[in-house]
Amino acid sequence: MKDRFKEKVCRALGASDLREVSMIQSLWSGYGKIARYEVLNGGVDTVVVKLVRLPNEADHPRGWNTDLSHERKVRSYDVETCWYGRYAEQAGDVARLPKCFATDSEGAEVMIALEDLDAAGFLERRTAADLGDMRLCLEWLAAFHASFLGQEPEGLWENGTYWHLDTRPEELEVLDDLPLKAAASEIDRILKECRWKSFVHGDAKLANFCFRGDGKGVAAVDFQYVGGGCGMKDVAYFIGSCLNDTDCERLEDTLLDLYFSALRRALDACGKGDCFSEVELEWRAMYPIAWTDFHRFLKGWSPGHWKVHSYSERLAREVVSGLRG
Repeated sequence: MKDRFKEKVCRALGASDLREVSMIQSLWSGYGKIARYEVLNGGVDTVVVKLVRLPNEADHPRGWNTDLSHERKVRSYDVETCWYGRYAEQAGDVARLPKCFATDSEGAEVMIALEDLDAAGFLERRTAADLGDMRLCLEWLAAFHASFLGQEPEGLWENGTYWHLDTRPEELEVLDDLPLKAAASEIDRILKECRWKSFVHGDAKLANFCFRGDGKGVAAVDFQYVGGGCGMKDVAYFIGSCLNDTDCERLEDTLLDLYFSALRRALDACGKGDCFSEVELEWRAMYPIAWTDFHRFLKGWSPGHWKVHSYSERLAREVVSGLRG
C-alpha cells in the first residue's frame, strides 16, 4: 500500500500503523488485490483494504481506448467509491455490508478501506447453499431493494449489473442463438422501462455473501456494479448462482415466495408498504425476463458454462416466444 493511502487509513482509524497479514484475493484481470491489515493502536484490530491499480496502455494487452472490458472496470471502481461515500450507510441500516472507513485515489490507483466482516462475525463463506442459506440472502436482497425503491442512482450505474446490454456488445455479436439475439434489445428495453425501480447490487452471487457463524444473518460485499434497475435482476442472478437446472425448476415458486414475503416486510418497515402489491405484480412478471437477459449475456460470453442449462433455455424460449406473440 502506498504511503498516502496508509496515512489516510491510519487517520480514519486513529492508528499508528498498518501491517498486511494476508491477501484475501486478487482482483479480476490483475487489477489489484484485497488484503487484510493488522491495525496498530487503532479503534479496530483489523481492516480489509481493496487496492486497485489500473493498468496503463503499455502493460494492458489491448490498450485503454478500445477495450470495453477495461473501460467497464475503470467505471466500476468509480461507482464502488461513490457507493461507499454516498449510499452505503443508508443500506447498512437494513442490509448488512462492511462499514467504509476511508477511500482515496491517486493517478491510476484506488483505495477503499472496509470493516473486516470476519471480525464482525460474518466469517463463513458458501460454495453451495441450502434453502436456509438462500432464504437469508433473499431477505438481504429484499431489504436492500426496499431501502432504495424509487431512488435515483446518481453517481452509480444508471443500469446496474455487469451484463446489461449497453456494456456487452461483443458478447451479443458472437451469440449464435439467433432468436435470442434478435430479442435482446426488446428484453433490455422492458427491464429498463419497468415502473418500479430500485438499486440492484449488480453481482449478487453466492460468493459475494458472508454468513454469520450462528447462521442468523448475512452481509454482502463487492459493489462495483450497483445501480438502478428491477430487483429481479439480482434475484434471478442469485438463484442461478446457487442451483442446477433441476433445483431451479423445483424451487422456483418457493424461492420467489420467500423473496416477496421478505420484500413485503421490508417495505412495511421503511414506510413503503402501500406499493407492495403493485411491485410484486410487476416484478414477478419480470423474473423470467431478467433471467433471460443474463442468459443472453452468458451464451455469448461462455456458451459452455454450467448455467446454460435446460431451465435457462426453457425460460428464454418462453420469453422470446411471448415477445413474438
